[in-house]
Amino acid sequence: RWRPTVSTKQLMLASFRGTVQHGLPLEIGDTVQILEKCEGWYRGFILKNPNVKGIFPSSYIHLKNAHVKNKGQFETVIPVEDSVITEMTSTLRDWGAMWKQLYVKNEGDLFHRLWHVMNEILDLRRQVLVGHLTHDRMRDVKQHITARLDWGNEQLGLDLVPRREFSMVDPDEISVTELYRLVSRLTLLGSPLLLGEHAENICRTITPDPIHLTERSRSPSLLLYSERFFVRLNKSGLPKSPEKTERQCTLFVVSLTLPRLIYDSFRLWRMGAGEKKNLCSVQYRRPFGCAVVSIADLLTADSKDDHLLKVYACNTESEWYQIHENIIKKANSRYNLSGLAVALQLLHGDIEQLRREYMVLFTRGVSITRKLGFSDVIMPGEMRNDLYITLEKGEFEKGGKSVARNVEITIYVLDIDGQILKSHVAAGSGEPGGDEYHSLVLYHNNSPRWGEQIKLPIPVDMFRGSHVRFEFRHCSTKDKGEKKLFGYSFVPLMQEDGRTLPDGTHELIIHKCEENTSLADCSRYLKLPFSKPSLPSNNQTLKGTKESFWITSFLCSTKLTQNGDMLDLLKWRAHPERINDSLSKLKEIDGLEIVKFLQDTLDTLFGILDESSQRYGLKVFDSLVHIINLLQDSKFQHFKPVMDTYIESHFAGALSYRDLIKVLKWYVDRIVDAEHQDHIQQVLKASEYIFKYIIQSRRLFSLATGGQNEEEFRVCIHELFMSIRFFLSQENKSTSPAMFLRTFPAVYGELLKIFTVREVAGFVRETLGSLPTFVHADCPLEAVKLQCIAKTVESQLYINPESRCILLPVVLRVLQAHMQEQRDLVMCARILTSMLSLIKKEETGTAEPIVSEEVELIVESLLGVLLRTILEISNRPQSAGTGEFVACLLALLRQMGDRHYQQLLQAFNSKDDLRDFLLQIFTVFRILIRPEMFPKDWTVMRLVTNNVIITTVLYLSDALRKNFLNEKFDYKVWDSYFYLSVIFINQPCLQLESFSPSKRKKILEKYGDMRVMMGCEIFSMWQNLGEHKLNFIPAMIGPFLEVTLVPQPDLRNVMIPIFHDMMDWEQRRSGNFKQVEAKLIDKLDSLMSEGKGDETYRELFNSIIPLFGPYPSLLKKIERETWRESGISLIATVTRLMERLLDYRDCMKLGEVDGKKIGCTVSLLNFYKTELNKEEMYIRYIHKLYDLHLKAQNYTAAFKCRPLREFLNYPMQSEWQRKEYLHLTIVQNFDRGKCWENGIILCRELADQYESYYDYRNLSKMRASLYDKIMDQQRLEPEFFRVGFYGKKFPFFLRNKEFVCRGHDYERLEAFQQRMLNEFPHAIAMQHVNQPDQTIYQADAQYLQIYAVTPIPESQDVLQRDGVPDNIKSFYKFNHIWRFRYDRPFHKGTKDKENEFKSLWVERTTLTLVQRLPGISRWFEVEKRELVEVSPLENAIEVIENKNLQLRTLITQCQSRQMQNINPLTMCLNGVIDAAVNGGLARYQEAFFVKDYIMNHPEDGEKIGRLRELMFEQAHILEYGLAVHEKFVPQDMRPLHKKLVDQFHLMKSSLGIQVSQRTCTRRRSAALYRMYSSGCKFAQKGIRISVKQEIFCHTDRYRHTHITLVCK
Repeated sequence: RWRPTVSTKQLMLASFRGTVQHGLPLEIGDTVQILEKCEGWYRGFILKNPNVKGIFPSSYIHLKNAHVKNKGQFETVIPVEDSVITEMTSTLRDWGAMWKQLYVKNEGDLFHRLWHVMNEILDLRRQVLVGHLTHDRMRDVKQHITARLDWGNEQLGLDLVPRREFSMVDPDEISVTELYRLVSRLTLLGSPLLLGEHAENICRTITPDPIHLTERSRSPSLLLYSERFFVRLNKSGLPKSPEKTERQCTLFVVSLTLPRLIYDSFRLWRMGAGEKKNLCSVQYRRPFGCAVVSIADLLTADSKDDHLLKVYACNTESEWYQIHENIIKKANSRYNLSGLAVALQLLHGDIEQLRREYMVLFTRGVSITRKLGFSDVIMPGEMRNDLYITLEKGEFEKGGKSVARNVEITIYVLDIDGQILKSHVAAGSGEPGGDEYHSLVLYHNNSPRWGEQIKLPIPVDMFRGSHVRFEFRHCSTKDKGEKKLFGYSFVPLMQEDGRTLPDGTHELIIHKCEENTSLADCSRYLKLPFSKPSLPSNNQTLKGTKESFWITSFLCSTKLTQNGDMLDLLKWRAHPERINDSLSKLKEIDGLEIVKFLQDTLDTLFGILDESSQRYGLKVFDSLVHIINLLQDSKFQHFKPVMDTYIESHFAGALSYRDLIKVLKWYVDRIVDAEHQDHIQQVLKASEYIFKYIIQSRRLFSLATGGQNEEEFRVCIHELFMSIRFFLSQENKSTSPAMFLRTFPAVYGELLKIFTVREVAGFVRETLGSLPTFVHADCPLEAVKLQCIAKTVESQLYINPESRCILLPVVLRVLQAHMQEQRDLVMCARILTSMLSLIKKEETGTAEPIVSEEVELIVESLLGVLLRTILEISNRPQSAGTGEFVACLLALLRQMGDRHYQQLLQAFNSKDDLRDFLLQIFTVFRILIRPEMFPKDWTVMRLVTNNVIITTVLYLSDALRKNFLNEKFDYKVWDSYFYLSVIFINQPCLQLESFSPSKRKKILEKYGDMRVMMGCEIFSMWQNLGEHKLNFIPAMIGPFLEVTLVPQPDLRNVMIPIFHDMMDWEQRRSGNFKQVEAKLIDKLDSLMSEGKGDETYRELFNSIIPLFGPYPSLLKKIERETWRESGISLIATVTRLMERLLDYRDCMKLGEVDGKKIGCTVSLLNFYKTELNKEEMYIRYIHKLYDLHLKAQNYTAAFKCRPLREFLNYPMQSEWQRKEYLHLTIVQNFDRGKCWENGIILCRELADQYESYYDYRNLSKMRASLYDKIMDQQRLEPEFFRVGFYGKKFPFFLRNKEFVCRGHDYERLEAFQQRMLNEFPHAIAMQHVNQPDQTIYQADAQYLQIYAVTPIPESQDVLQRDGVPDNIKSFYKFNHIWRFRYDRPFHKGTKDKENEFKSLWVERTTLTLVQRLPGISRWFEVEKRELVEVSPLENAIEVIENKNLQLRTLITQCQSRQMQNINPLTMCLNGVIDAAVNGGLARYQEAFFVKDYIMNHPEDGEKIGRLRELMFEQAHILEYGLAVHEKFVPQDMRPLHKKLVDQFHLMKSSLGIQVSQRTCTRRRSAALYRMYSSGCKFAQKGIRISVKQEIFCHTDRYRHTHITLVCK
């Protein structure tokens, strides 16, 4: 038994053929929805085809949980899974089909790139599905997935997908303004960046090559950026302590302000004993090499692979200190090469994030290499006290030696007691600190430059009294390898007044000493001077010494300072008398020094305030303002979180709020009267943090006292705000109000910590309300006021519905004033966006009544001005901010309900105001649905826009019916409504038929087909118009027709009956519907030319005809109308027009052959001319046909396309110039088409004009040129072919019709037939010439029937006239022809095998065309067929007549030397004589001259006589032809000529038997013979004989051949 199932979604694991009863065929990967289940079987349907349901085995599928949304026809099955997974699945399915099309379109590059991206997404999808990723890693993977999806969608031209937190957003669940923000951000940023947004950290692992150290440096100043990381390797290049992994890997901490050009510098030292190879046991450090790599290069390389770096060995030790700089500058040609393998990986995030994501890295104790100096932000409580000393250079004397010394420096740190500090000297990270540090040794160098940096992490409490001692030793390279002390230097770390050693370079004095000198008692040398700059002027002994030692120191401490004024302030308790001076000097201290000791400085200030507020309160307040404003500087902005943390966690001034409020109020009260506003503006600028201190201090006091003095505090705050409101209300030209307003919104959050939401909202409302209402537009206060409003709307205070009710009127008042004056529109849009986003959020909450009231206020205040603003800015060339205002309007309209619309419509004072509003909103809606309003891929935004528009239109249409109908009818409003509805339906984004199935399904599920909804509304509104419909006839015929051309059946069924209604009303008004007809035809042509309409539409439109009959359900009232027949006629005519327009559109597609385009165009323009009498449409298509002919080089046909030439577009010119230009253009086409005779006719039209201007040269030149070409140039004789197109698969203009086509030059039947088959590749060539039966006519296929036909010339007078050259006759034989003939021989009765001529009949078909050839086309339709049968005797007469005519023509051409080759005459003579000898003429004698035939056919007596004459005439023509042939035959053809003469005598003898039987024709034939035989003689005397025979147009008309003598 089948049982219903819970909604689930399944994926097919195996294919199922569905061979069982009711089985549903399935393929692997299909997604099905289960409806019922029964014992191992499921019943359901495939999601992509829900109409087909069936059963399938349960073992073939994998179940997935899902829930159904919108149950019913448009239900949606949503899987219970991560939304990113769902999007990936659906997107990959869409891409799959498009990916295959890329291959078909030969877009190989995108094809392969998309393939790689799809595989990458599939791999990432597997990672997400497994579910083993950490939260942060999952976030990164999803970010990567969405970036790839967006890239692919962009490449394939798909829609933009708005997302939030990597998940697709539902447009119904967020406000339109928020949706607009999302899609705008995606469009501006493109695909999301794959890099993180936090501080970057770079992990380095150093492996092989001898020996030690790395450091980071940057260009161009090449300053050290970080500490050094120290690694020890053995001589094999492997870690010296492999078990200590923390010493082989480090994490370089890089801040957000990472320099652009930054390098990794790897310096390597070796342990040795100088340049000699000896067995000395004493080892010291020697320089080896350096490697440098750019961080930019590392980022572009694969971070998972090791990088083999080039290590440059420095041969010149004096350059060791700058070897990395030379490598960067490419000055490394003199360095030797080796290699260093380093593994590098770029990690993103802060330290805590990295600890979570890379736990393995930190569990093994990776060392942290810190930035050299402070981090970007020094948080309260952060402790650091590192002194960095760099050994720069030294100058030493030889000391009595012949060579320079090998100097090594040993560094110690000693405390106040002279004891060496243990483990406080470090070479860098990666190694534990030591007691001493040994520098490297530069071989034989008395001026060494080391460039070594060491780190001294000395505790703060040990700094006083400590010093650093540098001992200088000469390292011998002898076998003993002893190190001899020859001098020392020292430097104290702190001065007597508590200041530390200043940062910078120090030149230290080298005090000489002996090897055995004891330095244990440091008190003995600490009394000596330590640096040369500090020497007294009278100490010339030390000043004159050449030996010196330079170091550079840099202190990174959060507790020690080098500034005396800062030190005095921090130690104010020790010297109370200096407090006033210290507070005054605070402003002169460097800002970096202040932020380093920010917490201590603030503790000092509030300590002074607590103890001496009366004396130093104002000074402390000013100092606090200075520090706060210092943090406003861009250089120190990142220290603001430090102050925030201090206020929340470390501030302890519980009593400070009283003094702060008092002093702040004191300053505010003096703003109006103060002459100098600079200091007061600094106070107002710092008001944000002053309020923070006030609020925090009060909270601490309340916490300590249990809330005492609460009322006093509230009174003070109220008084403070009263002072603020007073100075804001004054019309002051200073910038103080603007300065306060910039910081005021930041105070809201602090006030909320003590006051209620309504109280704080009241403060804000009264403060903002105190601002002057009317301020000059150019006043900067207006812009600042609007910015303050924007920050207010975006604050936490405004999010609360209780505060919004209080603040909204103030906000709306300011917004309305700015938008009415079109000022600061970008900021206005920002405010509106924030407001409406919040309203959307609250709509689903519990504050629905509040939201409704807010919407009501906004509609009342801003809807009208918002519409005007959109209209205004949309007309500007640069309409910045239009999108934001549009989103705001849509969001507002979407929030409006029935009550809001009722109140809106009732609020208008007059009909005129309502009319203006409707016109305005309809115009705005038309702007919103323009294609350029949103980018092409913003389909989501367009659909939301359309949904809002149609909802609003449904509300407003009711107001339109109630207020502007009947006697209050207003055409303009109704016209605007209909126009909006039409362009709404025709939007490209609503044409669901052009979308993919999945996209179409999603749109229908969410919105339905909005075109049908609007179409139903149009129909409903039209029906309400009544007699006012006449106002829209014929104006709305075109727009409504455009709607019906949309390929949506339901929409067409709704809209097409409107045309019947239009015809009915027009008939009532005018007695006809000519206007409807004219408009319908004109608009139909233009719309279908644009690609609209289809065959289904043609059939549906034709279905209007039944409406004119008894159709009770639709038009019962017109059953007996008198105009029924004319209506049906119109619809039939329009239907036929659509047939031709559809054919025309299909033929005009790219790739179609020119012949089909020309034929289709001719069919259409003839329809306009003959059936519709639409002259303007006829001219339009004539012009198109002319262009087609020129393109196809059909110049003969092009010149025929010339009616109404004056309608073409030409420049300004006189009538004569226009006429001359047109005539010359046409003559040129005649010339190119070799129709010079037609050109002569036009030349005659120009002759009179040329003669009136005496322009004889042009006249004679043009006409003479045409005459010469007629006489001299050869024209090919074309062939004509009859083509029948049978079957329903042909276009309408060809279907079941026959045409005669003029062939191209040199084109014969086979070539023409092949050309037609190429034009119609699916056609079947018929192999017979019989007329097809109805089966062929009705077949669902294409059949072509092609055979050659013979033209029947009309110009008989030219052809029969004597003396006309043959090339002229040839023109008239094949031009201006409209009748053609085709003969089909057949045998009637019993066929005589001995002589087939007895029963050989001819079926002659005469075809009459609709127009002459050549004409405006190379082919024309056959208008009439005539079929006659020619008897065997008549056929014989025609055969001999045609042959005699051919012989005469060839003889004449040969005589007049028109033939360059005599071969045609030779072949013709041979064919006739040889056929006669072999029985040709004899067969005719046997068939028709026998007694039996004459007795049986007495009516043919005259025809038999005619046949005898023709046979005898042929003999004499042959005799004359042989004579001419003998005269011109070449020598090598003489034997053939002799053979022809002999055969001719045999032929004469056969005819001579019948000579005695001739009666009446003997004399005429004898005379003819004598004249032919004397032809040579006449020719010598200048007399030419021309023989001409008339063409027989009918078989029953004969004329005798006659001879004409023409004198030359």
